Amino acid sequence: MNRKSIKTATVLLAAILIFSLLAGCGSKAATSSATIAASAPASQSASASQSASASQSAASAEASASQSASASSSEQTSGYPVTITTYAYDGSEIQQTFDKAPERVVCVYQCSIENMIALGLEDHVIASYGLDNDVKEEWQDGLSKMHYDDSVFAPDKETVVALQPDMILSWGSLFSEKNLGDYSDWNGRGCNIYINTNTRRTPEGQSLNRTIENECTDLLNLGKIFGVEDKAQALVDEMTKKIDDTVAAVKSAGTAAPTVAVVEFGDDYTANYGSAELAGDMVTKLGGKLVMPDLDDFSNEDLISADPDVIFVVYMEKNTPTDEVTAKVTGNAAFASLSAVKNSRVYPIMLGDMYASGVRTIDGINTIAGGLYPDLGK
Repeated sequence: MNRKSIKTATVLLAAILIFSLLAGCGSKAATSSATIAASAPASQSASASQSASASQSAASAEASASQSASASSSEQTSGYPVTITTYAYDGSEIQQTFDKAPERVVCVYQCSIENMIALGLEDHVIASYGLDNDVKEEWQDGLSKMHYDDSVFAPDKETVVALQPDMILSWGSLFSEKNLGDYSDWNGRGCNIYINTNTRRTPEGQSLNRTIENECTDLLNLGKIFGVEDKAQALVDEMTKKIDDTVAAVKSAGTAAPTVAVVEFGDDYTANYGSAELAGDMVTKLGGKLVMPDLDDFSNEDLISADPDVIFVVYMEKNTPTDEVTAKVTGNAAFASLSAVKNSRVYPIMLGDMYASGVRTIDGINTIAGGLYPDLGK
């Protein structure tokens, strides 16, 4: 704090006196000042009071400096500052540096919310939005601490600015101009961003795959940002162990690789999750073979011609009965000849478990592994 020039000489002299007294007399300095102030005439008492005040200020400054040094040492020990690579709205790489664990985080969309809960970071969140599905029972208590707002699916920029966050955790699409705007504006407000890697837009001239490794990277990065690396690593280890154990069991059993399609039916579209999608990566890593690896959408004829052994049907609506989901294949007479239909191997899979899935990636892996190899768990 700046001081008026008229007090400069007094403060400097007081500080010199205090350091001398501390060296010779320790704590007696403050007692002596108080005694002089109490017994001296008024003019001397005022001078002594100024000296005592200077003494306290110097001691306070020294303690503050010591605390700052201690905090700095602690942050260095725990890995701060941390610089993390994430992505702008256009998909280009950006770096975000965290000098400490963020304390005012805004989370938008399913995986952002659930990743924070699974890592035990609910107390860092000041607002959350955008659940496609209810969080699992074991995460309900965590959600109750995250100021979840169900009145809107995603907040507008004015709302988030008013919240004064120091981090926004979401999908890449949230940072379009019509939503929250460019990351650089948020950085200018003292707020870092982090997007789920598998929601990154594909930069012009590049090709990107959505992979399990990307979901693992996001969890590990959050572990670094918040200083909970061990928790993040444990979640990643669970995913990789499930894959390794499944592949080993399949190899041991000599099970043939099943052919697979992961499809979604909308009101006016069909979507195929091929080799570049997270669901496709799950299938491939678990030993399955995608029958339509390069298609973004498909026709009835495409699916009939491919005739997969197993079909996973994607859904996302809350409280949608799973038999309604699978009926889009099993109840369609056009698909009656499909091997998956005749052998009752059509399964529902929730979008949140296999698209930008975060900590739910393990659920997607389990669902796909169970559908590919139903006899392994028996």
